[in-house]
Amino acid sequence: MRDGVYVQAVSGARFDLAAGECLALVGESGCGKSVLASALLGLLPGNAETAGSAFAGDLDLLAADERTLARTVRGRRVGLVPQSPAAHLTPVRTVRSQLVETVRELTGVRRGPRLRAAAEEAAARAAFPAGHLDRHPHELSGGLAQRAATALALVGDAPLLLADEPTTGLDRDLVERTVDELRRHIGAERALLLITHDLAAAERIADRVAVMYASRIVELADATAFFGSPGPRHPYARGLLDALPDREFTPIPGMPPELGALPAGCAFAARCDHATDTCATRPAFADGVACHHPATMPLEAPRA
Repeated sequence: MRDGVYVQAVSGARFDLAAGECLALVGESGCGKSVLASALLGLLPGNAETAGSAFAGDLDLLAADERTLARTVRGRRVGLVPQSPAAHLTPVRTVRSQLVETVRELTGVRRGPRLRAAAEEAAARAAFPAGHLDRHPHELSGGLAQRAATALALVGDAPLLLADEPTTGLDRDLVERTVDELRRHIGAERALLLITHDLAAAERIADRVAVMYASRIVELADATAFFGSPGPRHPYARGLLDALPDREFTPIPGMPPELGALPAGCAFAARCDHATDTCATRPAFADGVACHHPATMPLEAPRA
């Protein structure tokens, strides 16, 4: 509920994520991506309601109580790079002390030079400068705070790393370095869920792409096919790519609907050039796309 209005922030989301894989969840701000991340970790506000299941191994994250989430999930089964690092960093403690505590808690290294070295190694993995380790969060730029949060998330080598807009505030070189490090986290027993609006970052490291619009996943595709040929099949997903500077650089017209007032039919119909009367009913998700008129032709080649 928000101001007495029921907001359907995420509906009908269905996907799997295997070890060794990166799934990029993309879409405009406000479509429900971060709400989905918060639901997986039990970080929704108290008035939120969830239904369904989300299994990490044999544990249903949506059904787990707070004690289980705090002791066995957060940082251990699921590591989080938060969208707003300032809200997750302790303001009265230095970055070094927070890294040391996290290393001690998650790795079993208790004291001495190994503990200090492990904390500094975690900082280096996230490109956090050693000269800033003894600073407090309020002394950091937004980009440095983001890198500190990334370093903390990498410490436990959790089977699932959930990165929610991990490149916010970073220049392009650091974006590439950060996502490359996140990609290196993936292994035989580890996976990455990258939540981002940065399609270039998604293209760089994702194996599959899930496109979210107005609370729903509207397309799920192999990344090579999505960014190359034949391209996205949902008109909204095509619009996202067409808006990129190295493609058409054409914005999607209009605005997405409010999540508290979603239409009964296709939520994208009001912005879609291909909408027909059929779009007054909600399309089912079938063959990787939720659209009555999915594209079948390849995208135009990017401009030179």
